[in-house]
Amino acid sequence: MDTITIVAAMSAKHAKPNFSQSQVAELVKRLYKLTPSELRSLPSYDDQNFYVAAVEGGEYVLKIMNSEDSKNSNLIEVQTYTMSFLHQNGLPAQTALPNTSGQLMSLEEMDCGYGSQKYLVRLLTYLPGTTISKSPLTPQLLYETGKTAARMDQILQTMEHPHLGLLQRDKFIWSLSYLPLLEQYIYVLDGDPLQEVVKSVIHQYKTSVVPKRSSLRKCINHGDFNDLNVLVQPDESDGYRISGILDFGDMNSGYYIHELAITIMYMMTEHPTPVEVGGPVLAGWESVLPLNEAEKDCLYVLVLSRFCQSLVLARYSVALHPENREYLMISSKRGVHILQRLWELGKEEVEKVWFQSAAQFSDRK
Repeated sequence: MDTITIVAAMSAKHAKPNFSQSQVAELVKRLYKLTPSELRSLPSYDDQNFYVAAVEGGEYVLKIMNSEDSKNSNLIEVQTYTMSFLHQNGLPAQTALPNTSGQLMSLEEMDCGYGSQKYLVRLLTYLPGTTISKSPLTPQLLYETGKTAARMDQILQTMEHPHLGLLQRDKFIWSLSYLPLLEQYIYVLDGDPLQEVVKSVIHQYKTSVVPKRSSLRKCINHGDFNDLNVLVQPDESDGYRISGILDFGDMNSGYYIHELAITIMYMMTEHPTPVEVGGPVLAGWESVLPLNEAEKDCLYVLVLSRFCQSLVLARYSVALHPENREYLMISSKRGVHILQRLWELGKEEVEKVWFQSAAQFSDRK
């Protein structure tokens, strides 16, 4: 999920699993016949993830889903299949390993201190690399990021699965198709000048994006192609290459332009001069999927829309869970400045920077 997850969306107060190291070791042994030589907890907001190195060889990630999402096993099945489909088509996604009964996931019952609950468990391949957030975002790496995001959506369009319809995800708060749902959370910005910017962006979305929707090309979106979900490794030419795409929990039926907007937005949060990010990412994207006129016209507002989702929902989560304030506000603080700057510059100016530098970048290719 996005760094910030709306905890309120979980109807169960104690949905997050809380397995001990010894319980995890026992699970791995029983379900996968592997003996952990190293077991390390990995960060996760509402699930539990563990790095597992096995005595028998190999590195893995054990993923224990929260008890609420574990009820949607068909949706998790689609996400798991997607990862393997991308992997088969040459993109660096994790794949799930079959357990002793030949299944890619199993529902495990455990009492984590609040009564017995069921949690979906999967063992995924471990992908090497560091998150792109820790790497210098050169124009070339930004180009590769845009290209990879486009390639991913292009591949997803050819995917077939009996439960694909579940990706419609009606009124999914993180989908750019449902930005106006933010209006019910906007009170968390009462007294903050940012509230006016957010209201204006939502208004722009309704007046300039919604009427063009019929001209936007539909596709399946990863939905969270962010700086923590993209892994990179050094390549032979002193640069970096993308070595992993993580976390398919926000997958939804959307539009190509949504994926591009999300990618640009998150890469901006990691760049010293954020407005310059758009050009190389756009050039990379268009090397695979050139935009049509309606898509070009919606890009600016959609990038701002994603900033609004991220910032409003972060504040909302902090209001619910003040103890997570520091974690939740990390990307949020920087995002506020970038959103305000983009809004001040205005659509025409920002588009000029993005489209001109994308054209120059493509000419050099």
